[in-house]
Amino acid sequence: METQDLLKLALVQSDIYWEDIPANLAELEEKLDRLKNEADIIILPEMFSTGFSMRPEKISEPLNLVTTRWMRHMALATGALVIGSFAAREGNSYYNRLMAVSPDGTYEHYDKRHLFRMGKEHEVYTAGTRKLLLTWKGWRICPLICYDLRFPVWSRNLTADPYDLLIYVANWPAARADAWKTLLKARAIENLSYTAGVNRTGSDSSGVAHEGGSAVFDFTGLELLLLENTPETAIVTISRQELSDYRTRFPAHLDADSFGIIE
Repeated sequence: METQDLLKLALVQSDIYWEDIPANLAELEEKLDRLKNEADIIILPEMFSTGFSMRPEKISEPLNLVTTRWMRHMALATGALVIGSFAAREGNSYYNRLMAVSPDGTYEHYDKRHLFRMGKEHEVYTAGTRKLLLTWKGWRICPLICYDLRFPVWSRNLTADPYDLLIYVANWPAARADAWKTLLKARAIENLSYTAGVNRTGSDSSGVAHEGGSAVFDFTGLELLLLENTPETAIVTISRQELSDYRTRFPAHLDADSFGIIE
């Protein structure tokens, strides 16, 4: 596929009804309906259909059930790649699973590798073992989930198979909002990549507050967008040519260390 120079990212920053899949999907469908033919990629928060729940026995779904079918429907309706995570079930195991769904109904998935220990996520969900690199309209994209943001080795752009856009979907608490913004900017700079992070707003059932702060940074760390603490949808246009030109002028990636991750 020929690379499309300009890519429009729609960041859907929303509050989330606690463990209420029908309510969340209905509200999000209204928001996404307004994005028809307006964006190339639509990015939703982590566990957008339930909130960051540690009760997967109640909220989880197998693939190709309600949430997956809804994402396929919305990708077709909007003409965009739709990205977000939900609680997935496979046999007796549960995963915080990110789905990237294309308008033609095909999809790829990534299971969150770094499970949030302080929230006991590692006690109920199974960690993923592989990083996903996908291609959309000629762009190479690496989508990750929330706590993964704190681990630069897992996020690292490798010269042999580089990505152009790094995406994080999140339920990142307000108490660590400064870390959210700082780490998004750092990941953009060190990986010579556009970096987008989409967070939720509102509070969960335990009273943990989330203040949004969804953002996009360019490959130099320049802030292209920073949302405030309200449900909001915003579109940002990024340029593959500008990224390529900068990498040519400042090829720091050529001096990166080679390494492999040992399981």
